[in-house]
Amino acid sequence: MKILLRLIFFLTFISLLVAVIAYARGYRLDLEERSVKSTGIISATSNPKAAKIYINGQLKGVTDTNLTLPPDNYLVEIKKDGYTSWSKKINLKGELVINVDPVLFPINPSLSPLTNLGITKAVATEDGDKIVIIATDAIYLFDAGKKTLPFFPPLNKIVSLSLISNIVDFINTKVVFSPDQKQAIFEFASFDEALAKSEASYLLSLQEDNLNPLDVTLSKDTLIEAWQKEKTKNFNKILETFPKNFDKIASDSFNIISFSPNETKVLYQAKNNVELPLMIKPVLIATNQTPEERSIKKGKTYVYDRKEDKNFLVGNIMKWYSDSRHLIIEENKKIAIVDYDDTNKQTVYSGPFESSFFNPTSDGKIIVLVNLNSQVNELPDLYLVGIR
Repeated sequence: MKILLRLIFFLTFISLLVAVIAYARGYRLDLEERSVKSTGIISATSNPKAAKIYINGQLKGVTDTNLTLPPDNYLVEIKKDGYTSWSKKINLKGELVINVDPVLFPINPSLSPLTNLGITKAVATEDGDKIVIIATDAIYLFDAGKKTLPFFPPLNKIVSLSLISNIVDFINTKVVFSPDQKQAIFEFASFDEALAKSEASYLLSLQEDNLNPLDVTLSKDTLIEAWQKEKTKNFNKILETFPKNFDKIASDSFNIISFSPNETKVLYQAKNNVELPLMIKPVLIATNQTPEERSIKKGKTYVYDRKEDKNFLVGNIMKWYSDSRHLIIEENKKIAIVDYDDTNKQTVYSGPFESSFFNPTSDGKIIVLVNLNSQVNELPDLYLVGIR
Protein backbone atom coordinates (compact mmCIF):
# COMPACT_ATOMS: atom_id res chain seq x y z
CA MET A 1 0.00 0.00 0.00
CA LYS A 2 2.81 2.40 0.91
CA ILE A 3 4.56 1.66 -2.37
CA LEU A 4 1.33 2.40 -4.27
CA LEU A 5 0.84 5.71 -2.44
CA ARG A 6 4.44 6.70 -3.15
CA LEU A 7 3.98 5.81 -6.81
CA ILE A 8 0.77 7.88 -7.03
CA PHE A 9 2.50 10.79 -5.28
CA PHE A 10 5.48 10.53 -7.64
CA LEU A 11 3.29 10.39 -10.74
CA THR A 12 1.21 13.33 -9.49
CA PHE A 13 4.37 15.34 -8.81
CA ILE A 14 5.74 14.56 -12.30
CA SER A 15 2.40 15.50 -13.89
CA LEU A 16 2.27 18.82 -12.05
CA LEU A 17 5.91 19.52 -12.94
CA VAL A 18 5.24 18.83 -16.62
CA ALA A 19 2.13 21.03 -16.48
CA VAL A 20 4.04 23.90 -14.88
CA ILE A 21 6.87 23.64 -17.42
CA ALA A 22 4.38 23.46 -20.29
CA TYR A 23 2.51 26.50 -18.95
CA ALA A 24 5.75 28.45 -18.58
CA ARG A 25 6.68 27.59 -22.15
CA GLY A 26 3.36 28.94 -23.39
CA TYR A 27 1.13 25.89 -23.71
CA ARG A 28 -2.56 26.46 -22.89
CA LEU A 29 -5.58 24.18 -22.63
CA ASP A 30 -8.22 24.86 -25.32
CA LEU A 31 -11.50 23.65 -23.77
CA GLU A 32 -13.51 24.17 -26.95
CA GLU A 33 -11.27 21.94 -29.05
CA ARG A 34 -10.26 19.76 -26.08
CA SER A 35 -6.58 20.09 -26.87
CA VAL A 36 -3.39 21.71 -25.67
CA LYS A 37 -2.03 24.46 -27.89
CA SER A 38 1.27 26.32 -27.82
CA THR A 39 1.23 30.09 -27.35
CA GLY A 40 3.76 32.89 -27.39
CA ILE A 41 4.27 35.86 -25.12
CA ILE A 42 4.61 39.54 -26.00
CA SER A 43 6.40 41.21 -23.08
CA ALA A 44 5.52 44.90 -23.44
CA THR A 45 7.34 47.61 -21.49
CA SER A 46 7.88 51.26 -22.33
CA ASN A 47 9.51 54.51 -21.33
CA PRO A 48 7.54 56.31 -19.95
CA LYS A 49 5.56 53.59 -18.23
CA ALA A 50 1.78 53.03 -18.21
CA ALA A 51 1.40 53.43 -21.97
CA LYS A 52 -1.55 51.72 -23.65
CA ILE A 53 -0.97 48.48 -25.57
CA TYR A 54 -2.99 47.83 -28.71
CA ILE A 55 -2.94 44.45 -30.47
CA ASN A 56 -4.43 44.58 -33.96
CA GLY A 57 -6.22 47.78 -32.96
CA GLN A 58 -7.70 46.42 -29.71
CA LEU A 59 -6.70 47.78 -26.31
CA LYS A 60 -5.11 44.96 -24.29
CA GLY A 61 -3.80 46.80 -21.23
CA VAL A 62 -0.90 49.05 -20.27
CA THR A 63 2.83 48.53 -20.01
CA ASP A 64 4.45 46.71 -18.18
CA THR A 65 2.48 43.58 -19.16
CA ASN A 66 3.01 40.09 -20.56
CA LEU A 67 0.40 39.12 -23.17
CA THR A 68 -0.07 35.41 -23.89
CA LEU A 69 -1.34 34.96 -27.46
CA PRO A 70 -1.64 32.15 -30.02
CA PRO A 71 0.97 32.06 -32.78
CA ASP A 72 0.07 34.60 -35.46
CA ASN A 73 1.02 37.91 -37.04
CA TYR A 74 0.17 40.93 -34.88
CA LEU A 75 0.36 44.69 -35.15
CA VAL A 76 1.57 45.96 -31.78
CA GLU A 77 1.03 49.65 -30.98
CA ILE A 78 2.16 51.52 -27.88
CA LYS A 79 0.47 54.87 -27.20
CA LYS A 80 0.39 57.45 -24.43
CA ASP A 81 -1.37 60.82 -24.35
CA GLY A 82 1.07 63.67 -24.95
CA TYR A 83 3.73 61.42 -26.47
CA THR A 84 4.65 60.06 -29.87
CA SER A 85 3.33 56.58 -30.67
CA TRP A 86 5.17 53.39 -31.65
CA SER A 87 4.11 50.39 -33.74
CA LYS A 88 5.60 47.21 -35.14
CA LYS A 89 4.43 44.08 -36.93
CA ILE A 90 5.38 40.94 -35.01
CA ASN A 91 5.30 37.29 -36.05
CA LEU A 92 4.65 35.50 -32.77
CA LYS A 93 5.57 31.82 -32.57
CA GLY A 94 4.76 29.23 -29.97
CA GLU A 95 7.00 28.95 -26.89
CA LEU A 96 8.78 32.23 -27.71
CA VAL A 97 8.87 35.53 -25.84
CA ILE A 98 9.05 38.71 -27.93
CA ASN A 99 10.18 41.79 -26.00
CA VAL A 100 8.68 45.15 -26.94
CA ASP A 101 10.30 48.10 -25.15
CA PRO A 102 9.80 51.38 -27.05
CA VAL A 103 10.82 54.86 -25.98
CA LEU A 104 8.11 57.48 -26.48
CA PHE A 105 8.95 61.17 -26.74
CA PRO A 106 6.87 64.19 -25.67
CA ILE A 107 4.92 65.86 -28.46
CA ASN A 108 5.63 69.32 -27.01
CA PRO A 109 9.27 69.36 -25.81
CA SER A 110 10.67 72.19 -23.72
CA LEU A 111 13.25 74.65 -25.09
CA SER A 112 15.79 76.18 -22.69
CA PRO A 113 18.64 78.63 -23.48
CA LEU A 114 22.19 77.49 -22.73
CA THR A 115 24.29 80.42 -24.02
CA ASN A 116 23.84 84.12 -24.77
CA LEU A 117 27.04 84.78 -26.71
CA GLY A 118 25.95 84.97 -30.31
CA ILE A 119 27.50 81.95 -32.04
CA THR A 120 29.06 81.94 -35.50
CA LYS A 121 29.70 78.19 -35.60
CA ALA A 122 29.27 75.16 -33.33
CA VAL A 123 31.02 71.80 -33.77
CA ALA A 124 30.52 68.76 -31.52
CA THR A 125 33.47 66.58 -30.60
CA GLU A 126 33.41 63.13 -32.15
CA ASP A 127 32.29 61.50 -28.88
CA GLY A 128 29.49 64.09 -28.64
CA ASP A 129 30.24 65.10 -25.05
CA LYS A 130 31.59 68.58 -25.78
CA ILE A 131 30.84 71.38 -28.23
CA VAL A 132 33.35 73.83 -29.68
CA ILE A 133 31.76 77.26 -30.02
CA ILE A 134 33.10 80.07 -32.20
CA ALA A 135 31.68 83.33 -30.82
CA THR A 136 32.38 86.93 -31.79
CA ASP A 137 35.29 87.38 -29.37
CA ALA A 138 36.72 83.90 -28.71
CA ILE A 139 36.46 80.17 -29.20
CA TYR A 140 34.92 78.31 -26.25
CA LEU A 141 34.33 74.73 -25.16
CA PHE A 142 30.87 73.83 -23.87
CA ASP A 143 30.54 70.63 -21.80
CA ALA A 144 27.39 68.93 -23.08
CA GLY A 145 28.03 65.86 -20.96
CA LYS A 146 27.17 67.49 -17.64
CA LYS A 147 24.26 65.84 -15.88
CA THR A 148 22.92 69.18 -14.74
CA LEU A 149 23.04 72.24 -16.96
CA PRO A 150 22.64 75.49 -14.99
CA PHE A 151 21.18 78.59 -16.61
CA PHE A 152 23.87 80.01 -18.91
CA PRO A 153 26.58 77.65 -17.64
CA PRO A 154 30.19 78.91 -17.66
CA LEU A 155 32.23 78.16 -20.77
CA ASN A 156 35.90 77.26 -20.96
CA LYS A 157 37.73 79.62 -23.26
CA ILE A 158 40.02 77.94 -25.78
CA VAL A 159 41.52 81.05 -27.42
CA SER A 160 40.80 84.72 -27.96
CA LEU A 161 40.20 85.51 -31.60
CA SER A 162 42.43 88.56 -31.26
CA LEU A 163 45.39 86.15 -31.06
CA ILE A 164 44.57 84.71 -34.48
CA SER A 165 45.23 87.47 -37.02
CA ASN A 166 43.72 88.08 -40.47
CA ILE A 167 40.91 85.52 -40.08
CA VAL A 168 37.98 86.52 -42.27
CA ASP A 169 35.80 83.39 -42.49
CA PHE A 170 34.74 81.68 -39.27
CA ILE A 171 31.55 80.11 -40.63
CA ASN A 172 33.50 77.72 -42.86
CA THR A 173 36.10 76.86 -40.24
CA LYS A 174 37.00 73.17 -40.26
CA VAL A 175 37.74 71.45 -36.96
CA VAL A 176 39.62 68.13 -36.76
CA PHE A 177 39.76 66.50 -33.32
CA SER A 178 42.59 64.41 -31.93
CA PRO A 179 41.82 60.75 -31.06
CA ASP A 180 41.57 61.57 -27.33
CA GLN A 181 39.39 64.67 -27.99
CA LYS A 182 41.84 66.83 -26.01
CA GLN A 183 43.22 68.79 -28.97
CA ALA A 184 41.93 70.04 -32.29
CA ILE A 185 43.26 71.56 -35.49
CA PHE A 186 41.29 74.62 -36.59
CA GLU A 187 41.53 75.36 -40.31
CA PHE A 188 40.65 79.03 -41.01
CA ALA A 189 40.38 81.07 -44.17
CA SER A 190 42.62 84.14 -43.86
CA PHE A 191 44.46 86.87 -45.75
CA ASP A 192 48.22 87.00 -45.87
CA GLU A 193 50.34 90.16 -46.00
CA ALA A 194 49.84 90.48 -49.75
CA LEU A 195 46.05 90.45 -49.14
CA ALA A 196 45.75 87.18 -50.97
CA LYS A 197 43.33 84.57 -49.66
CA SER A 198 45.03 81.65 -47.90
CA GLU A 199 44.52 78.98 -45.27
CA ALA A 200 45.78 79.19 -41.70
CA SER A 201 45.68 76.20 -39.33
CA TYR A 202 46.23 76.22 -35.56
CA LEU A 203 46.69 73.37 -33.11
CA LEU A 204 44.77 74.24 -29.93
CA SER A 205 44.32 72.46 -26.62
CA LEU A 206 40.67 71.96 -25.64
CA GLN A 207 41.58 71.82 -21.95
CA GLU A 208 42.99 75.32 -21.42
CA ASP A 209 43.15 78.88 -22.69
CA ASN A 210 45.71 78.91 -25.52
CA LEU A 211 47.67 82.12 -24.95
CA ASN A 212 50.16 81.25 -27.69
CA PRO A 213 48.26 79.51 -30.52
CA LEU A 214 50.49 77.11 -32.44
CA ASP A 215 50.44 77.67 -36.19
CA VAL A 216 50.59 74.26 -37.90
CA THR A 217 49.62 75.34 -41.42
CA LEU A 218 52.64 73.63 -42.98
CA SER A 219 52.42 70.42 -40.94
CA LYS A 220 48.67 69.95 -40.50
CA ASP A 221 48.34 67.22 -43.15
CA THR A 222 51.00 65.10 -41.49
CA LEU A 223 49.40 65.57 -38.07
CA ILE A 224 45.90 64.79 -39.35
CA GLU A 225 47.20 61.65 -41.05
CA ALA A 226 48.81 60.48 -37.79
CA TRP A 227 45.57 61.16 -35.91
CA GLN A 228 43.58 59.21 -38.50
CA LYS A 229 45.88 56.20 -38.11
CA GLU A 230 45.37 56.34 -34.34
CA LYS A 231 41.57 56.56 -34.77
CA THR A 232 41.65 53.58 -37.12
CA LYS A 233 43.63 51.66 -34.53
CA ASN A 234 41.03 52.51 -31.87
CA PHE A 235 38.21 51.43 -34.19
CA ASN A 236 39.99 48.13 -34.83
CA LYS A 237 40.23 47.49 -31.08
CA ILE A 238 36.45 47.81 -30.82
CA LEU A 239 35.97 45.65 -33.91
CA GLU A 240 37.91 42.90 -32.14
CA THR A 241 34.87 42.46 -29.87
CA PHE A 242 32.73 41.75 -32.97
CA PRO A 243 32.62 38.37 -34.74
CA LYS A 244 35.93 37.60 -36.50
CA ASN A 245 34.42 37.40 -39.97
CA PHE A 246 32.77 40.78 -39.54
CA ASP A 247 36.04 42.27 -38.29
CA LYS A 248 37.82 41.23 -41.49
CA ILE A 249 35.04 42.39 -43.82
CA ALA A 250 34.69 45.72 -42.00
CA SER A 251 38.42 46.44 -42.23
CA ASP A 252 38.43 45.78 -45.98
CA SER A 253 35.06 47.10 -47.14
CA PHE A 254 33.55 49.56 -44.65
CA ASN A 255 34.06 53.18 -43.68
CA ILE A 256 33.20 53.24 -39.97
CA ILE A 257 31.08 56.30 -39.19
CA SER A 258 30.63 55.65 -35.47
CA PHE A 259 29.98 53.01 -32.85
CA SER A 260 26.94 53.11 -30.58
CA PRO A 261 27.68 54.46 -27.08
CA ASN A 262 27.69 50.91 -25.65
CA GLU A 263 29.86 49.72 -28.59
CA THR A 264 27.53 46.82 -29.50
CA LYS A 265 26.44 48.33 -32.82
CA VAL A 266 28.28 50.08 -35.62
CA LEU A 267 27.07 52.65 -38.15
CA TYR A 268 29.05 52.34 -41.37
CA GLN A 269 29.11 53.15 -45.08
CA ALA A 270 30.11 50.46 -47.59
CA LYS A 271 33.22 51.02 -49.71
CA ASN A 272 32.59 47.90 -51.83
CA ASN A 273 29.84 45.47 -52.73
CA VAL A 274 30.12 42.47 -50.42
CA GLU A 275 28.02 39.64 -49.00
CA LEU A 276 27.79 39.57 -45.21
CA PRO A 277 27.68 35.90 -44.12
CA LEU A 278 25.96 34.67 -40.97
CA MET A 279 28.27 35.24 -38.02
CA ILE A 280 26.29 33.44 -35.30
CA LYS A 281 25.22 29.83 -35.93
CA PRO A 282 22.65 28.56 -35.26
CA VAL A 283 20.66 31.75 -35.84
CA LEU A 284 19.34 33.30 -32.63
CA ILE A 285 15.59 33.13 -32.02
CA ALA A 286 13.25 35.86 -30.69
CA THR A 287 15.44 38.61 -32.15
CA ASN A 288 14.62 41.81 -34.04
CA GLN A 289 12.16 40.82 -36.78
CA THR A 290 12.73 43.81 -39.08
CA PRO A 291 13.96 42.47 -42.46
CA GLU A 292 17.72 42.83 -42.65
CA GLU A 293 20.06 43.34 -45.59
CA ARG A 294 23.20 41.22 -45.94
CA SER A 295 23.95 42.05 -49.58
CA ILE A 296 26.01 45.15 -48.92
CA LYS A 297 26.01 47.78 -51.69
CA LYS A 298 28.76 50.34 -52.23
CA GLY A 299 27.84 53.82 -50.97
CA LYS A 300 24.92 52.63 -48.82
CA THR A 301 24.76 53.15 -45.05
CA TYR A 302 24.06 50.33 -42.60
CA VAL A 303 23.85 49.44 -38.92
CA TYR A 304 25.23 46.11 -37.70
CA ASP A 305 24.24 44.67 -34.30
CA ARG A 306 26.86 42.23 -33.04
CA LYS A 307 24.66 40.79 -30.25
CA GLU A 308 21.98 39.57 -32.67
CA ASP A 309 24.12 39.37 -35.84
CA LYS A 310 21.65 41.58 -37.71
CA ASN A 311 22.47 44.12 -40.43
CA PHE A 312 20.01 46.89 -41.38
CA LEU A 313 20.00 49.34 -44.26
CA VAL A 314 19.42 52.91 -43.07
CA GLY A 315 18.43 55.74 -45.36
CA ASN A 316 20.74 58.52 -44.24
CA ILE A 317 23.91 59.16 -42.32
CA MET A 318 22.73 59.68 -38.74
CA LYS A 319 24.05 60.18 -35.22
CA TRP A 320 23.68 57.73 -32.37
CA TYR A 321 21.19 58.57 -29.65
CA SER A 322 22.40 58.11 -26.07
CA ASP A 323 20.60 54.78 -25.42
CA SER A 324 22.36 52.94 -28.31
CA ARG A 325 18.93 51.77 -29.50
CA HIS A 326 18.06 54.78 -31.62
CA LEU A 327 19.53 57.08 -34.25
CA ILE A 328 18.88 60.80 -34.58
CA ILE A 329 18.58 62.64 -37.89
CA GLU A 330 17.78 66.09 -39.30
CA GLU A 331 15.30 65.79 -42.14
CA ASN A 332 13.09 68.40 -43.85
CA LYS A 333 13.98 71.00 -41.19
CA LYS A 334 12.87 68.64 -38.43
CA ILE A 335 14.75 66.47 -35.96
CA ALA A 336 13.58 62.87 -35.77
CA ILE A 337 14.60 59.79 -33.81
CA VAL A 338 14.34 56.31 -35.35
CA ASP A 339 14.93 52.79 -34.08
CA TYR A 340 18.40 51.55 -35.02
CA ASP A 341 16.82 49.35 -37.73
CA ASP A 342 15.46 52.54 -39.37
CA THR A 343 11.83 51.93 -38.35
CA ASN A 344 9.42 53.97 -36.22
CA LYS A 345 10.59 57.43 -37.17
CA GLN A 346 9.35 59.88 -34.52
CA THR A 347 9.61 63.65 -35.01
CA VAL A 348 10.83 65.03 -31.69
CA TYR A 349 11.48 68.68 -32.65
CA SER A 350 10.05 70.75 -35.49
CA GLY A 351 10.75 74.25 -34.16
CA PRO A 352 13.32 76.67 -35.54
CA PHE A 353 17.00 75.68 -35.58
CA GLU A 354 20.11 76.08 -37.69
CA SER A 355 20.23 72.86 -39.74
CA SER A 356 24.02 72.94 -39.71
CA PHE A 357 24.08 71.84 -36.06
CA PHE A 358 22.23 69.55 -33.63
CA ASN A 359 23.71 67.24 -31.01
CA PRO A 360 22.28 64.61 -28.62
CA THR A 361 23.38 64.75 -24.98
CA SER A 362 24.37 61.80 -22.80
CA ASP A 363 21.16 62.14 -20.77
CA GLY A 364 18.86 61.88 -23.78
CA LYS A 365 18.20 65.52 -24.66
CA ILE A 366 19.16 67.46 -27.80
CA ILE A 367 21.16 70.67 -28.18
CA VAL A 368 20.32 72.88 -31.16
CA LEU A 369 21.54 76.21 -32.53
CA VAL A 370 18.61 78.66 -32.62
CA ASN A 371 18.00 82.36 -33.25
CA LEU A 372 14.55 83.03 -31.77
CA ASN A 373 14.66 86.77 -32.48
CA SER A 374 16.51 87.34 -35.73
CA GLN A 375 15.28 90.95 -35.98
CA VAL A 376 17.24 91.82 -32.84
CA ASN A 377 19.94 89.15 -32.62
CA GLU A 378 22.33 88.76 -35.51
CA LEU A 379 23.61 85.35 -34.40
CA PRO A 380 22.01 82.24 -32.86
CA ASP A 381 22.74 80.54 -29.52
CA LEU A 382 22.63 77.05 -28.05
CA TYR A 383 19.30 75.78 -26.71
CA LEU A 384 18.41 72.54 -24.93
CA VAL A 385 15.44 70.58 -26.30
CA GLY A 386 13.95 68.59 -23.42
CA ILE A 387 12.66 65.39 -24.98
CA ARG A 388 13.35 63.17 -21.93
